[in-house]
Amino acid sequence: MSKQPTAAWPYLLQLDHTGKEPLYLQLYHALRQAILSRQLSAGTQLPPTRVLATELAVSRTTVITAFEQLVTEGYLEAHVGAGTFVASTLPEEMLQVHAQQAPPQEGKKPPRLSQRVQQVMHSPLRPPVQALSAKAFQPGLPALDAFPFDVWSRIAARRYHHPPPELLTYGDPTGYRPLRDALAQYLTASRAVRCQPEQVLIVSGAQQAIDLIARVLLNEGDMVWVEDPGYPRAHTILLGAGIRVVSIPLDQEGLNVEAGKRLSERAHLAYVTPSHQYPLGVTMSLARRLALLDWAQRVGAWILEDDYDSEFRYCGHPLASLQGLDTHGRVIYMGSFSKVLFPALRLGYLVLPLELVEPFIAMRALYGHTSPLLEQAIVADFIMEGHFLRHIRRMRTLYAHRQQILIEAIRQELHGVIELEKHEAGMHLIGWLLQGLDDRLVSQLAARQGIDVRALSACSKQEFKSSGLLLGYAGVNEQEIREGIKHLAKVVEAIV
Repeated sequence: MSKQPTAAWPYLLQLDHTGKEPLYLQLYHALRQAILSRQLSAGTQLPPTRVLATELAVSRTTVITAFEQLVTEGYLEAHVGAGTFVASTLPEEMLQVHAQQAPPQEGKKPPRLSQRVQQVMHSPLRPPVQALSAKAFQPGLPALDAFPFDVWSRIAARRYHHPPPELLTYGDPTGYRPLRDALAQYLTASRAVRCQPEQVLIVSGAQQAIDLIARVLLNEGDMVWVEDPGYPRAHTILLGAGIRVVSIPLDQEGLNVEAGKRLSERAHLAYVTPSHQYPLGVTMSLARRLALLDWAQRVGAWILEDDYDSEFRYCGHPLASLQGLDTHGRVIYMGSFSKVLFPALRLGYLVLPLELVEPFIAMRALYGHTSPLLEQAIVADFIMEGHFLRHIRRMRTLYAHRQQILIEAIRQELHGVIELEKHEAGMHLIGWLLQGLDDRLVSQLAARQGIDVRALSACSKQEFKSSGLLLGYAGVNEQEIREGIKHLAKVVEAIV
């Protein structure tokens, strides 16, 4: 294990004590960059938190907070009684992350676009570039009962009272510019996404985003990696576009990149949920993230990063995005307001590599042109006036509480039948069914009782040793959780 001289730390980790960014975040970014640029090599031991706090003239809490986040994300390893070290499993040949995207190389071939978008861009007719019900335990449903509709109503009334003419037209197909500005700022600060407003494209939800990506980047018969188990709608949308979907298995580190190479080395795109895998909740390790980026760069593939619920992390801070590690412009970042605000908005967004912006605008202008502008303006105001971040902070506390209520209810009513463990992130848990129960049968019978529990097997092409149920807890209050589990217990009792 190597050690960095103590005197070198203040020079390596320069902090701005008068800056606006919190010191713990400055330290986190400085250490992360030092690791990725190999200034700190694998196995390097960091000073004790008290020593480093003294050397940097910060509180020990600042150092501990930064260390904990880096340990969570896999950059550091903490060994009880021995200290904290730079992770030893990082593939050093990949650790070259720079502050900006690598400049375009001379003679670089243009991106491979689908025949559909090429026809649109060269067509003389090309446009100018200018419910599900809320019940237990629907996955992905936010706490509608805790949404600040009073604040939302005031903003909406202000916007609808005297809307400017530009909000009543077809608008810019890229989306409302102030919303794109707000998103670029938010994603840079909270998710370590590297982007400018020009790279942000507003879409009508994640489904439209996936369809748009298929239309722009894929031809019929192209192969795409998807996680197995994974998000069923993504799988179906790709199949509907004539894409050959290749199911890639998971393990505790996330998508198995080596398995993907064996199954389809020359796939054109990989769809992943690295921060909180849907539905299992696994976080993709740093080594896997770098391996995935290396594969995409080497074969010229794209990566679609679906960051569907990363705001809701109850221990530490949200994990940094995969896109933030991408130095070659191979990652398309996707997010949605359905889970952080409410699904009826039908608003989402893509962060695109610069070379893909023009073709995506061309296809977006043709299909739907733009999402409703007044709603985009309301969301922009909601973000810029500070309500968005306050709402997320409140929901983190509320969802952590509701998760605990769900766990307690399962233990009381279904002990020995469903195994459920606390998780540090997300809006649902997997209830593993014991005693050989069929999750599809349980799901079907529960639906007849007004209980929405999704079968895990419906998300996968492979067979699991244990079947399971997706139990969403975010959108149901304490009473509804307890009553719902009692109804579920009656359903299970009738089968056992």
